Amino acid sequence: MAKVDLGSHYKWIALSNTTLGVLMASINGTILIISLPAIFRGIQINPLATGQTSLLLWILMGFNVATTILLVSFGRISDSYGRVKLYNMGFLVFTIGSILLYFTPSVGTAGEWELIIFRFVQGIGGAFLFANSAAILTDAFPVNERGFALGLNQIAAIAGGVLGLIVGGILSTIDWRLIFLVNVPIGLFGTVWAYIALKETAERRPSRLDWWGNLSFAIGLLGVMLGLTYSITPYGTHPMGWTSPFVITSLVVGVFLLLAFLVIERYVKDPMFKLGLFKNRAFAIGNISMLLAAVARGGLSFMLIIWLQGIWLPLHGVSFANTPLRAGIDTIPQMIGFLVAGPISGRLSDKWGARGFATVGMIVAAGGFFLLNTLPADFSYFPFAMWIFVVGVGQGLFASPNTSAIMSAVPARYRGAASGMRATFMNAGTMLSMGIFFSMIIASLASNLPGAMVHGLSRFALPHSMVLSLSHLPPMAVLFASLLGYNPLAHLIPSTILAHLPASQSRLMLSPRFFPTLIAHAFMKSLQVVFLFSAALSLVAAILSVFRGQRYIYDDSQEGNEDPLKTVGGGSTDRAEQTSVAGLRDSRT
Repeated sequence: MAKVDLGSHYKWIALSNTTLGVLMASINGTILIISLPAIFRGIQINPLATGQTSLLLWILMGFNVATTILLVSFGRISDSYGRVKLYNMGFLVFTIGSILLYFTPSVGTAGEWELIIFRFVQGIGGAFLFANSAAILTDAFPVNERGFALGLNQIAAIAGGVLGLIVGGILSTIDWRLIFLVNVPIGLFGTVWAYIALKETAERRPSRLDWWGNLSFAIGLLGVMLGLTYSITPYGTHPMGWTSPFVITSLVVGVFLLLAFLVIERYVKDPMFKLGLFKNRAFAIGNISMLLAAVARGGLSFMLIIWLQGIWLPLHGVSFANTPLRAGIDTIPQMIGFLVAGPISGRLSDKWGARGFATVGMIVAAGGFFLLNTLPADFSYFPFAMWIFVVGVGQGLFASPNTSAIMSAVPARYRGAASGMRATFMNAGTMLSMGIFFSMIIASLASNLPGAMVHGLSRFALPHSMVLSLSHLPPMAVLFASLLGYNPLAHLIPSTILAHLPASQSRLMLSPRFFPTLIAHAFMKSLQVVFLFSAALSLVAAILSVFRGQRYIYDDSQEGNEDPLKTVGGGSTDRAEQTSVAGLRDSRT
């Protein structure tokens, strides 16, 4: 297929449309976090009831699970059948999922399952969007402008996660269904616009679908995610589920199938995962450092929302009806940091390369995480705003150049697969982050919460046996109770005992401030572990970025009939950094 001259304006059409799609999908990924209280009230669910913890997790994570599992497959299919065609399908499927969510007909547990299923439908659409947006942009923009374009697109994906908190906070105070309806007009507009304006610019190379690779990857990744999800729920007398046979089996089977997937991809004729791309140092280190950055950042928004909505805002007298909106507004500095640093670093990296900006960005992010670690539970807002701004700046400095380096270093014919692989690493990092962060939080709470509960409740005229029983509440239930504005004491202490307490004690125990105060110290100890972990991962990503080598841009004009992956090796040695290797050229020439 000959390259078509689409005019100087087409690249801006591609940028605006793909940015809209990625922004819509990423907003949807977090809009639910802050709207959970309104949703649970709307479908008439008590989140503290038996069995609700796992369903709550699937409502939260179903979208990302579906997206992560399907990204690579959809990217590979797009190389064969057309990136624009399948990207446009993503807009349509996502919109259909949003409409289904808005009309969720049932209440109770049935309503929860409908939300989970419809979120999976949205996730399928999101996978089409994420898998193809970077590839479409790389096709549309010249080499010297890709960093800026991909930077804006990547920042839209990251900033959308923060913007979702704000939009969710506003809409959930009006009607919980609006958080899904807001996507519909955007999705319909994007579907029509993409169909009319976007054009296929890359050569399509039909190939056989790698069924074994697709199945082993999807089932293996799902097994790992199931294991991580249920590992943070109580099992028997244990506060976490690591001893559960289901968790152990899911993780073992998942890891085995992922290893089998790597073996399969080495021998099938048309593999879905182009392992040969990892011979290129820029591609390999770019993806690994991005995975580490995603793990460091992925669960941050959720942790901040629990901190703000469950502890800090109630301590400052904000009614729970207003905490979602206030929590969303209070996270705006993080988004500003993304938006300020991303386009600037993307533009400058077009001239100077990704290595310096990506490395400095991760060092700055590590500094922001470390500074967050120094804050008390009841902090002053200004330093909190400054430190999350610093984290946003660091992630913005890293994301734009790193994405540009990854996508520019691969042959045009594999950009759909590379885009899917890149997005899979980022989404998998986010999912791992949620599992790891929750595991750390719950493990720390299991150690520190009983003592804090006994200390706080012993000053009330409660039976000692009841104090001990309350001190061993499952940490996960305590965490979600705090997030959703429930005071477990009001539900777990019998009314007959409350009636015999002095009136002043009863009022204090049931006041909106008491439960957040009771758990604040234990929660902050667990949160500090998470922040230090994120700081450490960011520093490792920074060190990796130093070794990514000089910036290489794949020169498609040198591509012949042979498979370029058989010869791609750019950046594997110091000598290779200074010479043209197998169709790769140094961007400085």
